[in-house]
Amino acid sequence: MDERIQQQLNFILEADKLKNVIRRNYLIDDSRRENVAEHSWHSILLAQVFFEYAENKEELDLLHIVKLITIHDLVEIYAGDTFIFDEDGYMDKFERENDAAKKIFGLLPPDQGKEMYDLWLEFEQETTPNAIYACAIDKIMPVMLNTYSKGTSWREASISKENVYRTLKIIEKGPKKVFSLLHEFVKVASEKGNLSS
Repeated sequence: MDERIQQQLNFILEADKLKNVIRRNYLIDDSRRENVAEHSWHSILLAQVFFEYAENKEELDLLHIVKLITIHDLVEIYAGDTFIFDEDGYMDKFERENDAAKKIFGLLPPDQGKEMYDLWLEFEQETTPNAIYACAIDKIMPVMLNTYSKGTSWREASISKENVYRTLKIIEKGPKKVFSLLHEFVKVASEKGNLSS
């Protein structure tokens, strides 16, 4: 087997470990917490379904968005998942994940490793139209889960609607429809008692 394909296989096999990284969010049926691979797949699906609501389609590339969402959580294989409302965990999140990005993408041939690292960085910086859309979709997914389930992860952490709006500001920069859904989800979640007052 040549070196390039061996490097690619090593990366793909290492990526399987994402299935073992558990998030704080529960599945809709509250039967268990979701893993990061499940979250990534669900976000990719939502990005495609909601793409019709993007007002700036001429600036967007859906394949690029799918790539951004596909790779951005791979760093959690080494860095772990940081709960979005964990302010202490976010203090060194970028440094931990940057080190992890260099490690995981360093398994690939250099050209592919650089491409994936650059995609990860673009997602983290949240400045390009594609990254803003991808981040809005990625961030609305756990809101949806906590709204349509019993909101167990929010209840466990005593998350308030103020926490949601303050922490998920990026959603406001995304499609207007997704931002309006954020307000609807928060209203429903509050009515159900999934958010603290």
